Amino acid sequence: MDNLLSIVTFIPAIAALILALFLRGEDEAAKRNAKWVALLATSITFLVSLFILSDFDASDTGFQMVEERSWLMGLTYKMGVDGISVLFVMLTTFMMPLTIAASWSVNTRVKEYMIAFLLLETLMLGVFMALDLVLFYLFFEAGLIPMFLIIGIWGGANRIYASFKFFLYTFFGSVLMLVAMVAMFADAGTTDIPTLMNHSFGHENFNILGVQVVGGLQTLLFLAFFASFAVKMPMWPVHTWLPDAHVQAPTAGSVVLAAILLKMGGYGFLRFSLPMFPVGADVLTPMVLWMSAIAIVYTSLVAMVQEDMKKLIAYSSVAHMGFVTMGIFAANQQGVDGAIFQMISHGFISGALFLCVGVIYDRMHTREIDAYGGLVNRMPAYALIFMFFTMANVGLPGTSGFVGEFLTLVGIFKVNTWVAAVATSGVILSAAYALWLYRRVVLGDLIKESLKTISDMTNREKAIFAPLVAMTLLLGVYPSLVTDIIGPSVKAFVLNYETALHDAGRAATTMAQSH
Repeated sequence: MDNLLSIVTFIPAIAALILALFLRGEDEAAKRNAKWVALLATSITFLVSLFILSDFDASDTGFQMVEERSWLMGLTYKMGVDGISVLFVMLTTFMMPLTIAASWSVNTRVKEYMIAFLLLETLMLGVFMALDLVLFYLFFEAGLIPMFLIIGIWGGANRIYASFKFFLYTFFGSVLMLVAMVAMFADAGTTDIPTLMNHSFGHENFNILGVQVVGGLQTLLFLAFFASFAVKMPMWPVHTWLPDAHVQAPTAGSVVLAAILLKMGGYGFLRFSLPMFPVGADVLTPMVLWMSAIAIVYTSLVAMVQEDMKKLIAYSSVAHMGFVTMGIFAANQQGVDGAIFQMISHGFISGALFLCVGVIYDRMHTREIDAYGGLVNRMPAYALIFMFFTMANVGLPGTSGFVGEFLTLVGIFKVNTWVAAVATSGVILSAAYALWLYRRVVLGDLIKESLKTISDMTNREKAIFAPLVAMTLLLGVYPSLVTDIIGPSVKAFVLNYETALHDAGRAATTMAQSH
């Protein structure tokens, strides 16, 4: 099918345009129609995206289904997928119908709410498919706007503060990335991402204000991109926007934020930081590894003292993203495989955990852990599903959470045993805070009067969780579904990285000898 990637990317945007132009009024019928149009559009997007997966050849490590055409002012519209990006596209199209279905209880400005989510889906898909630097930046930055509005309009009591903090943190990081992109264009003369991945940026050491920059231009470019992707992940210590954003966002906003938006940072490292600036990445790898290890332990300890369920799960997300950055910068097959697997798995598990919070929040309108207890007596189905995803989050063997963490730890152990040892302690801490949360919310006697009439999950809520349970189990017992698709591309990625470092080392030796 020609232009398949563009069709998948822009179906949600077209649906948003239809809603904006043709849907009028705030009566119940209009609200219901807005929800159904959004659900239908995201479902069609997912079904059409299955053709991308069926047409994808995992043995081909290059970009596939490439679409290229000239755009305004000499810019190029270029889209494509490879083994690293194709599963992020599938994760996005898979999660979006579930988030729309989870938004059925929204009753204020429903049309605008659905338009925001539909536009957000188009922009997120664009990030994972863009093969032009300018196009990538436009999708990457524009994605801030719908999320800013979702938190700022439909969020909690402190939503304005949280939405501005989210916007400013991520925007300031991206300004540095824009400066780096201009420098890259000046150096390489192109904005084509596949070309830039094969371009050798300068890595000779030089001085700035008396300070020697090891790795030269590559290190500076790496740091500029790192500023943007580290905030997006988010990595410690620039993670503080995430708990606020999660707590104030509506349930569906938290799901999209955790399941998809955070993955843009990891994807950026894989697409830009290591392939384009291998020397800069190599110079700063020890720093990144220790930042990741500190993030895992520190945010796990912070999660233990939270009184708000969403905040606890948000800090848990930061800890799990620590495993991802460790795996990527281990720069070996197991590490990178594990990092990508962990991102896909975390999309299902963290999304499900935020949906679990949303189920009881819709009934009780509080996220305070102390407001609950003994829910198993009134909500057995909920207790079972919450237990399943709590165990998956901890990394129980048989769930997808185990595979990702295990692979990243194997990868990092080959590179730095001390970092691996510190990170492994995070697995124990995650069990502590996750099981503590579950015990306080679900187990025990049903003492509180307000909970004695609470109802169990509806069929709609069970239907939302069913595909998430299925995927978490399926990837847990059959991880080859993911590793077979990403494996060849990751192998090529690691080989290219090692070759680039080797060539840079040889060039440096030759230069030293000539002097």
